[in-house]
Amino acid sequence: MQHRIIVLGAGYAGANAAGRLARKLSPEDVRITLVNAEPDFVERVRMHQVAAGQDLKVRPLAEMLAGTGVELRLAQVTAVDADRKTVAVIDADGAAELEYDTLVYALGSRWNDMGVPGTAEHAHELASRPGALKVRERLARMDAGQTVVVVGGGLTGVEAVTEIAEARPDLDVAIAVRGGFGDWLTPKAQAHLRKVAAKLGITVHEHAAVTAVRADAVETGTGTIPAALTIWTAGFAVHPIAAATTVEVTDRGQIVVDRDMRSVSHPDVFAAGDAAYAMSDVGKPLRMSCASGTPMAWIAADTIAAELTGGKRGKTGLAYFQQCISLGRNEGLIQFVTPDDQVKTGWLGGRTAAVYKELICKSAAWAASNPTMGMPTRRKHVAAPAAIQGSNAEAVA
Repeated sequence: MQHRIIVLGAGYAGANAAGRLARKLSPEDVRITLVNAEPDFVERVRMHQVAAGQDLKVRPLAEMLAGTGVELRLAQVTAVDADRKTVAVIDADGAAELEYDTLVYALGSRWNDMGVPGTAEHAHELASRPGALKVRERLARMDAGQTVVVVGGGLTGVEAVTEIAEARPDLDVAIAVRGGFGDWLTPKAQAHLRKVAAKLGITVHEHAAVTAVRADAVETGTGTIPAALTIWTAGFAVHPIAAATTVEVTDRGQIVVDRDMRSVSHPDVFAAGDAAYAMSDVGKPLRMSCASGTPMAWIAADTIAAELTGGKRGKTGLAYFQQCISLGRNEGLIQFVTPDDQVKTGWLGGRTAAVYKELICKSAAWAASNPTMGMPTRRKHVAAPAAIQGSNAEAVA
């Protein structure tokens, strides 16, 4: 009987996990099912480009997975029963229940209105492709001189405001940040960010925590900012399904995992990406990012494959090296960081940084959309239980 592995979510983490498992395990012994609501792989790190009117390469999941042995199930996940080992979904044929032996939970995150009044009703988000497309449509209808306000000074907010300002110089583009603009960067890198923002004509509202969003304005602790369009990037929240299960989660709903990306409460459940709460190699929680999600997916897949085949686990590291920020199509900023994500003095800016960031994005998309390429394919058979136990004992020792 085949061992049933279900991977939930086909983002960077889910796609990488499914592909890596397919490279390592024999399809005769294992059935891998990737469940995703959308038919295409979405480059989430490029949603600000979609919003600004750019067209990205379409990457159909069916084409990505052709010949890999991974079964694609286009469906919306509605529930997980970790005790019965089932996943409830809804697809074109209606409701269904999928049974698993091993689950990889990689449903990711979505926007979080932070409970700020009016945000859900009047603000737009860039955490999903539908959200980015709505912003794109709204921008296309806007007349010269109208105001766009991006709320949030993190990576997503910075990339969104610069991309939109570059694409639509006829609009009055602004950003509202709780603290200082780019205050997590080194002084020289922050000065570069401010220089680019000024060049693009972006109005920066610092120390302006948003207290309410209206249809035509954003209210902050320091005053009112007119806004014909408000884009909210101030926070992300994980999909609520995990919190509704018996799996141990944090107060934010992330699944608590060990160094192998295994749930600390349910050994047959693994989690990767934004949906997982994991520690880095230096003992600090990993941040929600592609830089975290991809190696987490590798670790989860390597652990599952090793346990099923009686082989050895991989040695993928969980540490940071850089933060890559696009500032439009011709400018960028690379802030080098320590393994625990603290900024170092080194940084890159200008066209060189823009090319650097583009290469990072392309390599991440290529890895996810070519799931059985990039490393040797050694599909091993599932080992006998005694062999697996011996391997586990050796790994523990």
